[in-house]
Amino acid sequence: MSFIDIIKSIVPLLLILALLFGILILVRRHSFSLNGKKAKNINVNVLFNQMILPKKYLSFVKIKDKLLVLGISENNISLLKEFDYNDFEGDELGTNLSKPNFVEILKQNLGIR
Repeated sequence: MSFIDIIKSIVPLLLILALLFGILILVRRHSFSLNGKKAKNINVNVLFNQMILPKKYLSFVKIKDKLLVLGISENNISLLKEFDYNDFEGDELGTNLSKPNFVEILKQNLGIR
């Protein structure tokens, strides 16, 4: 193999690497933007997950002022219902979504109040 053959094989490789690097820069610059704003400004909180069946969950997610009820399976995420979170702030939903600790569960099962 001569020196010119080596150069002919390295030049396309360098061009492809430069093209991939340029695409990487463009993707990093423009990814995760929503209406010109970065996605860090979106407040997403998972309030509660309940396993229904193996690998199937019901999940309550708060995004800004919306409460979403999601059905989550191994291959799919479905929006079941959407609520305004402000309607539930003082309601039972906001207080019951926190997970009880071990002592509370033990007291309930033993009948101790």
